[in-house]
Amino acid sequence: MPTQEHDFAPRHHPDDYDLGDRNPTNDIFVAERPWGTFQQFVSNEQVTVKIITVRPGHRLSLQKHDHRGEMWQVLDVPIEITVDDQQWVAEPGETVWVPRGSIHRMGNSGERPGRLLEVGFGHFDEADIERLQDDYARAAEDHL
Repeated sequence: MPTQEHDFAPRHHPDDYDLGDRNPTNDIFVAERPWGTFQQFVSNEQVTVKIITVRPGHRLSLQKHDHRGEMWQVLDVPIEITVDDQQWVAEPGETVWVPRGSIHRMGNSGERPGRLLEVGFGHFDEADIERLQDDYARAAEDHL
């Protein structure tokens, strides 16, 4: 397989990521190499990166953030996704953009744990979680 080089130059103002207002899925690219491929999600930006594991039959709170947007990459199993008024099942490999201020949730009705790569854009602070619904009766100010 031939090697493809990619001339990657961000097409946004640097503050767009810092404010959580830039949809980073527009900048994802796949590069081919002799050994396979890689996906690049972000380059030289300040971000917070997590892997979230959702146990079978569980879901996160319905929530929103005032200071960050999030990009999710589904890794293992289909995950139920809510972003504002849209609901769907995201398949492994699918990338989801959760804009700053949008109401969102992820859940796993499957039989195996499901993992998502989360990249947070904007000021990251667990105290920025505003819970609108929660299956575990945590108060809005509880962040764990």
